[in-house]
Amino acid sequence: MSSDAETFFNNALSVAKQAGEMIKSNFNNRNKTVNIKSCDIDLVTETDRAVEELVIKTLSKQFPDHLFIGEESTADGKKVELTDAPTWIIDPIDGTLNFVHLFPHSCISLALFIKKEPVVAIIYNPMLEQLFTAQKNKGAFYNNKEMKVSGKLNLNEALIMYEIGTSRDADRKKVSMQNIDTLIDIAHGMRSTGSAALNMAMVALGAADAYFEFGIHVWDIAAGELLVTEAGGVIMDPSGGTIDRLSRRVLVASSKQLAEQLSAKLAQFHPTPVD
Repeated sequence: MSSDAETFFNNALSVAKQAGEMIKSNFNNRNKTVNIKSCDIDLVTETDRAVEELVIKTLSKQFPDHLFIGEESTADGKKVELTDAPTWIIDPIDGTLNFVHLFPHSCISLALFIKKEPVVAIIYNPMLEQLFTAQKNKGAFYNNKEMKVSGKLNLNEALIMYEIGTSRDADRKKVSMQNIDTLIDIAHGMRSTGSAALNMAMVALGAADAYFEFGIHVWDIAAGELLVTEAGGVIMDPSGGTIDRLSRRVLVASSKQLAEQLSAKLAQFHPTPVD
């Protein structure tokens, strides 16, 4: 199995770097073809679709028995199911709104799950040459150097990553603003990159201490989960308990103690699960 895992990782890294070149080469184009999905801040570009197609075509040739969950192919109404079968989970450009605006915090997020658990993870922001990688039981790395979470235990010392998300939903917005209002008086600071994957990568790197969001999808968090846990952090549902990767809710932190403190302060929101 270890040799298989190394093969999976090497092939994933190769295609992620190819995808990164595609993203980077199109980044400075101010005339990107942009389409609206669920609302006017939920966008897709021709590059999102091209990257996802590249990844699926490449990996399906190398691993014909593997399954795929991709953001853009799933957007066509395909049911999201995570089974025990080896499954690649792809967000071709996490941070598409950033990509459209030439704000250089966008990335490809690619993960392989086997028996519903992550075994390979790659997050790559080619604009800033940020490469985050992890393999199960082999640690997490930033540009080939091992990374560890900060280990912070208390909210008053913690830099918290958060996102309001790609939705104009009034109830979700109300909860988001309530949480910001609560945490801004308690946490050491709050930040947002506009990318769930990069927020999780910042926690894994130890540059931030926790991240939470309501309304994300499995492709937003699949790679980030393994980065965080292999770097020594924790992942859980924002209300506590085991993460349900299809619940559209996530909380990661540098320690269980910090995760529980943050969870206790959050107003909760439960998005509609993916069908």
